[in-house]
Amino acid sequence: MSHGSGNSPIGEAMVWVSRVMAIGLTMFLPGVAGGWLDARLGTKFLGPAGFVIGLGLAISWLSHLTGPSTRSRP
Repeated sequence: MSHGSGNSPIGEAMVWVSRVMAIGLTMFLPGVAGGWLDARLGTKFLGPAGFVIGLGLAISWLSHLTGPSTRSRP
């Protein structure tokens, strides 16, 4: 995907909206899955552990997206 000045503002906005939604789901779904497993297995730690893991994954993904670009600039 190119980040040049030729991209439309709406297109760039849609890219960022999809990224934010994906990151939000990355934070949320592991906790929901852990809660489901807790209910099935009779445990109480998988839901909170899922939320912690999801938060860590989301922070990692955000730092990768917002970090310095590794592309060479002409």
